[in-house]
Amino acid sequence: MAERENIALMRRWFEEVWNQGSLATVKELLAPDAVGMGQGEPDALIHGPADFIPFMQRIRGAFPDLKVNIEDIFGSGDKVAVRWSADMTHRGDHLGVPASGERVHITGITIVRIANGQIAQGWDNWDQLSMMQIIGALNSPGVVLVKGAA
Repeated sequence: MAERENIALMRRWFEEVWNQGSLATVKELLAPDAVGMGQGEPDALIHGPADFIPFMQRIRGAFPDLKVNIEDIFGSGDKVAVRWSADMTHRGDHLGVPASGERVHITGITIVRIANGQIAQGWDNWDQLSMMQIIGALNSPGVVLVKGAA
């Protein structure tokens, strides 16, 4: 795929997966053997849609009004880098913390490698600490963001 097509794929990913919650798009755009790093617990890996979908559902369940904005996006070869921000309200207990009603703003960077029109690898770095502090999770013992995803 050309860099322009890879960038379009990632714009679609953020809009349809994160903003709309489309499981069909996850299954279409994420390779079955894809590996993701940095989505949750340190050193935990997400393998393909089977692991990614429960992770996505936990985040969207906790923050049903999640809106991700792409701040910057560029590609080189088979890789695309995205700098993004997200605004959301903690309305669900899907992270093991009772809904707080708190508004949350976080930022992050995602880099992916695309092969055969699908995401093959992904690396995420996002402000989980701020999110967990705002919703009061750091006061809840035993809370794990990506419990059981690896």
